[in-house]
Amino acid sequence: MAVAKVEHIKTIQRRGNLFVVSAPSGAGKSTLCRKLLNRMPDIKLSVSYTTREPRKGEVNDVDYTFVSREKFRKMIDKGEFAEWAMVHGNLYGTSIKRVKELNRRGYDIILDIDIHGAVQLRKSHEGAVYIFILPPSMEALEKRLVNRKTDSDETIRNRLDNAKAEISQYENYDYIIINDRIDKAYKELESIVLSARLRTECTDHKWIKKIIN
Repeated sequence: MAVAKVEHIKTIQRRGNLFVVSAPSGAGKSTLCRKLLNRMPDIKLSVSYTTREPRKGEVNDVDYTFVSREKFRKMIDKGEFAEWAMVHGNLYGTSIKRVKELNRRGYDIILDIDIHGAVQLRKSHEGAVYIFILPPSMEALEKRLVNRKTDSDETIRNRLDNAKAEISQYENYDYIIINDRIDKAYKELESIVLSARLRTECTDHKWIKKIIN
């Protein structure tokens, strides 16, 4: 009997969560999301579309789906994005089709989007979990951007200016993680995911009713 009960518990169907993660450029958001995806196979990234050029090492349809501005604009006109925004001169968007497909397959979904996209998403999706990643200081953020060696001095200055505006929106998020040490920040992110999965609204209510009856 004990074995049968364990097997039955494993069949509980939990409603998937939508995790929205935002941060100023250089705060470590992408690194944290990759660690989460590598260590928790039942959570998937909804790969965003973007018009920017790939950075060294980035893979199409893995890091982003890289498209022309013309194609992106056509997708906007067709209503194919759950949210989209202009960030640092480039367009980024979340595909409605991709989010629905991952939900259909029973996965939790993580969205790596900026503050403007998060505002749009709040209007169309209820129950999402909003997480903001902060650098320990502006000095640390600048150092990370310089060490990344992917941007010009002018671009770095623009990113730092934008970071101040982005950080000022932190109160629109449910959780704040200060990424001073990557391992500590990851544990905090993982804890948020595990906690969200245990919320009452994510429970399989039919299964609980079977216990009662």
